[in-house]
Amino acid sequence: MDFSVRVIRSPRRKKTVEAKLRGRELLVYIPASVTKSEEKRWIEFFVEKMKRKLGGKRDDEYLRRKFEALNRRYFGGKLKVERIEFSKRMTSRFGSCNPKRKIIRLSERLKHMPEWVLDYVLIHEMAHLLYPNHSKMFWKKVHEYKYAERARGFLICKSMEEDEVEE
Repeated sequence: MDFSVRVIRSPRRKKTVEAKLRGRELLVYIPASVTKSEEKRWIEFFVEKMKRKLGGKRDDEYLRRKFEALNRRYFGGKLKVERIEFSKRMTSRFGSCNPKRKIIRLSERLKHMPEWVLDYVLIHEMAHLLYPNHSKMFWKKVHEYKYAERARGFLICKSMEEDEVEE
């Protein structure tokens, strides 16, 4: 996620330094007495911290490692996938699975969502490798993930927000 940085100096702030993300702007609050070189170090620190927090290193290799970990934990390591990747073109859905070709694609929008939401969508698509439908067995498998209902609710809300923005 790209974001701009705005430094807010305060004469009342004596020692503490903090940062908050507001939309696409990282606000860095520092004491007025901080030198420019210290300010630069604080900005670098908070930018890196925020990138890690937001999953800035989420790429296809990250997705592959995540697949392997979830495969071991929820599927006994039995699933095989030919290709797993993030897709920029996926805008109306969060994920897709082609069980015959063993391809899983996830929307790039998931890169910036909480990890438990990404895990849910990935487990959902992985379950399609076993059950290429939304049968009771499919949902039973998906609901082995303890945050499944929470993540579904989160994604429903996100979809509603996106609908409101588009209007």
